[in-house]
Amino acid sequence: METCAQEGGCVTDYIAIAISILSMIVLLSRLLVPFLVHKVPRTKNSGFWIPIIHVFASFNLLLSTVVSVNFLKFKKRHWWQSCYVWAVWVEGPLGFGLLLSCRVTQAFQLYYIFVKRRLPPIRSYIFLPLILLPWIAGAAFIHMKKPLNNRCHMGTHWVFPAMLLHMLYVAALVGFTGAIRHIEFRFDELKDLWWGILFSASSIGVWVAAYILNEIHEEISWLQIASRFLLLIMASILVLALFSLSSSQPLHTQISLRRREPQEFETMGQALGIPDSGLLLQTEAVQVIDPNEPLDKLLLDKRFRQSFMAFADSCLAGESVHFYDEVHELGKLPVDDPVRRIYMARYIIDKYIVAGAAMEVNISHRSRQEILTTADLAHPSLFNNALNEVMQLMKTNLAKDYWSSMYFMKFKEEASMRSNGLELEQMTGLNFSPRLSSVHGADDPFHQEHFSKGSANDSHDSDTQ
Repeated sequence: METCAQEGGCVTDYIAIAISILSMIVLLSRLLVPFLVHKVPRTKNSGFWIPIIHVFASFNLLLSTVVSVNFLKFKKRHWWQSCYVWAVWVEGPLGFGLLLSCRVTQAFQLYYIFVKRRLPPIRSYIFLPLILLPWIAGAAFIHMKKPLNNRCHMGTHWVFPAMLLHMLYVAALVGFTGAIRHIEFRFDELKDLWWGILFSASSIGVWVAAYILNEIHEEISWLQIASRFLLLIMASILVLALFSLSSSQPLHTQISLRRREPQEFETMGQALGIPDSGLLLQTEAVQVIDPNEPLDKLLLDKRFRQSFMAFADSCLAGESVHFYDEVHELGKLPVDDPVRRIYMARYIIDKYIVAGAAMEVNISHRSRQEILTTADLAHPSLFNNALNEVMQLMKTNLAKDYWSSMYFMKFKEEASMRSNGLELEQMTGLNFSPRLSSVHGADDPFHQEHFSKGSANDSHDSDTQ
């Protein structure tokens, strides 16, 4: 046992490695399933790259634990096998530090967006390296002082300051989460964060205890084996807890993976419960469209808006109409519901406003900055100036061509069919579908069948009498 404790290769070591590999497989599946199965669009914002960094940091933490704590029997012959590479740099700044920094960044974003009601003053790709600096400085200091022995262990006076840095980041995460505890989140981000903190704090507590025992009591063989087993197991639980039980994934991913909400939402409006979002009701009144009326008035009709949107998409210029549609949905939310308005506003900003967005609209720099630097994301007139500019573009570039397009012809034909169907329903009290309402008499392919059934029923009634 003594040789096994010093050089690695114990049965418990292989069990712990197998569990860590399984946890990484689960972690990768949690990352990839939303994009491969649920077809969540890949964006350039933090909702996409923070989960990627999270998985990268998790892999570094688990691999560095295996290499630096002597789980496997191998001789360190090359510089990249050095304790300072794995136990200091990979396990510290690139592992545990990066992992917790991702979660602190996410809590920082939620705090600014929902408490301050504005976009964070520091971009995520700047904030994350900034809060990682203490880990980098600590790793550089340890590398210069070189306190590690040949088994990658530090003395007591080095272990406790290192563990203090770990706990400091957990405290920062708890602090930011506590600051947003009064917000009633739509998708339970706060509850998920608290669960993530609870699981991760418990895992970190056991992990820290195992780390200290492994570092200090080198002479006790069974304690070395047990402590490093706990180190890897707790690290595996930690990476899964922080990813699965916190809102580290994109918002659409969370919506589609909710077990209590089996329905998958096609639009953010549907996810937020906006009335009639994305739906065309058969009971809606059929309105006569006059091309001479202003476009902004015509776009209030949902059927016309969808026809106009299809035409714009065919011209590869649909982002303006989609933007109008999303802002129109935002307008349905009451002003006294700031949380849902912020969700929708942030979604619109990420999709249409930020530079390089998936459907970036062509608006002036002034209007764009006015939105990005707003002091209130829930303000009712947040997108008014941008919407006016987009409306002018649609009038200039799309409206004239639409009136002579096949899309408008098809829209008029369908409107006429629906109008005839409604008239028949009012006259007969029967529920005709739009397709059958325009077919009468001998032109109806089902007319003979209906007539035969009717005749049969009549004859049956007469026989009964």
